[in-house]
Amino acid sequence: MKAEIAVATTPGKAYYLIVNELKKRNVPFLSLTPSESIPIEIRAVVTTENERMRIKHERVLVYRDGVEPETLINEVIRVMQGKGYYDRVVIGIDPGEVFGLAVLADGRVVETGNCFSVEDTVNKIRGVLKSLESTSINLVSIKVGNGVPAFKERLLQALDKALPNDITLESVSEAGTDRYLSEAKHRRGLRDIVSAIQIAGRNGQIYTRRETSEQNS
Repeated sequence: MKAEIAVATTPGKAYYLIVNELKKRNVPFLSLTPSESIPIEIRAVVTTENERMRIKHERVLVYRDGVEPETLINEVIRVMQGKGYYDRVVIGIDPGEVFGLAVLADGRVVETGNCFSVEDTVNKIRGVLKSLESTSINLVSIKVGNGVPAFKERLLQALDKALPNDITLESVSEAGTDRYLSEAKHRRGLRDIVSAIQIAGRNGQIYTRRETSEQNS
């Protein structure tokens, strides 16, 4: 994939944080200094507040100290997709000894990862949602695979307690997901992520949120 994003900054810490997050998301990028000319195919440039005025481009995204790089890279991905907002963000989870996690925005995978406990997974999801706070989103749903019922139930209960009540939780059947995993069968973490992507794309059974249940009782 050809790079459409340029990182134009000289401070080592900022460069490392920006580039590390881009690499985690498999987003190709071009490294420049703020004084270098920007190729015509570049759709957005990432830089720092102090270097912003040196960048001659119509779309500049600014990294600010103290702000999580995940938030900035979510904006980068949205720019690459040409979107002003997301209609739907879905987080798919394949629970087990290793929790596969995939974040899909309007059907496109924007982030994946592995977690190693219910608590780790909840914290990861909270971080993902926090990084999307500046993005307009119509609907957020979290879909949890039911392949290991004990893990599924513990995770849904934990998410119910930790997340705002306007987020939809679903329990999703994992039947048939193995047929997508042949290429990843020897890599456990990757296999769980592939399964999480498939789970995110399926319809499931709505999990009744605790607050909703209490309000209706």
